[in-house]
Amino acid sequence: MPPALAAPKPRPEEWWFDAWEITSKVWPITQGSGVTVALIDSGVAAQLPDLKGVVLPGVGYDGASSEDGRVDDDDQKGGHGTSMAALIAAQGVGTGMLGIAPKSRILPISASANDYAKPIRFAVDHGAKVINMSEGVGMAYCPIDIQDAVTYAVEHDAVVIASAGNNASVDSATAPANCKGVVAVGAVDAHLNVWEMSSPGNNVMVAAPGVYVGSIGRAGTYMARLSGTSQAAALAAGVAALMRSRFPEMSAREVVQRLLATARDVGPKGWDKRTGYGAIIPYKALTAAVPKTAPNPVYDDLGSGVRGRSGQAVSEARRTGAASESRDSGLGGSGGLVIAAVVLVVGGLGAGGAVFARRRMIRKG
Repeated sequence: MPPALAAPKPRPEEWWFDAWEITSKVWPITQGSGVTVALIDSGVAAQLPDLKGVVLPGVGYDGASSEDGRVDDDDQKGGHGTSMAALIAAQGVGTGMLGIAPKSRILPISASANDYAKPIRFAVDHGAKVINMSEGVGMAYCPIDIQDAVTYAVEHDAVVIASAGNNASVDSATAPANCKGVVAVGAVDAHLNVWEMSSPGNNVMVAAPGVYVGSIGRAGTYMARLSGTSQAAALAAGVAALMRSRFPEMSAREVVQRLLATARDVGPKGWDKRTGYGAIIPYKALTAAVPKTAPNPVYDDLGSGVRGRSGQAVSEARRTGAASESRDSGLGGSGGLVIAAVVLVVGGLGAGGAVFARRRMIRKG
């Protein structure tokens, strides 16, 4: 009988694997099996070897990509949606790119800035347990139709994640990240420093690796040294997929509560506008004991009737405090986590976080 093949290893550039102890601690517990992650973006180049067997038939709402979302029509950033999909579920063939939840599946939804509501509802109705939006529209409030769609997702047990934005000078001014019920994710580097372009805001809940986080584009080549809250949100969505696979009976609300409670405090003590509760730590999120009383401001004000976050829930969370660990120089169990605060609207894959709009939609990383 031939020996078993060795598990694929991440590329050397994929530093977040070591930082998060993905292969040594996380994958022995779960690799995301049974979980569908909806990716509302520019479509996904499903034919690439790195994504073979990963991308389900989806839908195209932007009038440019294929009807089922399995073509990436982002010609400005070289394939933003493909890059985000690979961070979540790439298979380690072709370029050798690996995603952190390789047994999860991607539901591609190509969308325009004119309509997030339909894509969110489509994702829910087609079985997505995690919805990622590594993009947004610059506005100081959450439009009613998008908020209603997010509420629909929450009511149907989906975890909704969005990049906070790539504009450090603007506060809470990107939808859907500023909608109630959305986990807004900021970006940090491998040393727990906040990415200089990561957007602040009352809506920021956690941070994740977003500096020099490379991936593949629609041409199937690896692009290194990319930065943005897009990458941070996609990796956060991958962690949520791992959690949903590990805890299939756990509600989306409990998953988010656990994600916040196990984050490592990396900014000013307690919750802050740039890193939220702190950097995500996947192994902790999968194993730690989390009290039922742990704060969960993502959902606390959903019934308030106010569109967009008021900041009240976050202020309460700041007073209460969430479970966290002391900061150190790393990202994983022996380090600290990487990932930070809010991401505003920024173009797709640019290393410097340059801003690009496609049909008025902003790809954030």
